[in-house]
Amino acid sequence: MLKVGLTGSLGSGKSTVAAFLRELGAEVIEADELGRALMEPGQPVFSEIVRVFGPEVVGPNGRLNRAKLAELAFQGGRLKDLNDLVHPAVIAAQGRWMKDIFARNPAAVAVVESALIFEVERDARARPDRNVELADWRRTFDRIIVVTAPDELKIARYAARICPTGAGREAGVPGDRSSSLGWEAAEAEARLRLARQIPDAEKAAQADYVIDNTNDKSALRARTKTICLELQQQSNRFLQTGSLE
Repeated sequence: MLKVGLTGSLGSGKSTVAAFLRELGAEVIEADELGRALMEPGQPVFSEIVRVFGPEVVGPNGRLNRAKLAELAFQGGRLKDLNDLVHPAVIAAQGRWMKDIFARNPAAVAVVESALIFEVERDARARPDRNVELADWRRTFDRIIVVTAPDELKIARYAARICPTGAGREAGVPGDRSSSLGWEAAEAEARLRLARQIPDAEKAAQADYVIDNTNDKSALRARTKTICLELQQQSNRFLQTGSLE
C-alpha cells in the first residue's frame, strides 16, 4: 500500500493529473469534493460554519451560500476560521477512506488530491493552540507529488474556468457564472488566493515528484504515467518486504 499526497496551487492542473492517475489504476479522492460533502446541511461541519460565521452564510435553499462564505473567508480575513472547521474533518474522512481502500486492496496506491497540504501544515504550526494532526499532515503520506506551472499561466487558467466564454475580458462586464465574476475580477481573485499559498519552488523542494504542467496534455499524461508506474512498483515492494526503500 502507498499513501500519496497530490498537491499544487490554484490553476496548476492537479485535478487533471488526478484524473490521469485514476485512469492508470490509482485510487483517488479530492479534498475539495470531500469538503463540499461535509459542508452539506445535516453535517456537523455545516452546523459549526453557521455558528461561527452566522446565518447570513445560509442561502434560501437552506444550503451554504458558498459565494458569501468565500467572501467572508478570503476578503474578510477569516480564512483560518473556516479552515479550522473544515480541515480536521476532511483529514479524518480521508483517513477512513484510505483504511477502507487498503482493507479491500493492500497493494493499492491511494492518492489524496489537495491544494493545501503544505499550507495546512504551515498554518497549524503557526498557531499557539497547535493541532498535532494538522501540523504533521504531510508526514502521513508516503510520497508527495507537486504539480507546478508559472503563476501567470495559473491565473489565466483560473480566469478561463470562471469565465469560460471570456466574458468581461475586454470590457470588465460580468461573466456567466453565478459568482458574476468578470475576467479581471477572476484574475484578481486568483492572485489573492495564490498570494496565500506557498510558492511552487518551496513545495517542489520538499516533494518526492514534481510535474511541470507548462506544456500540453500529452506531456503531462506521459510524466504522470511514469510516476504512477513507479508508485505502483513501490506499493508492491512494500507489500512484499514491508519497506519503501
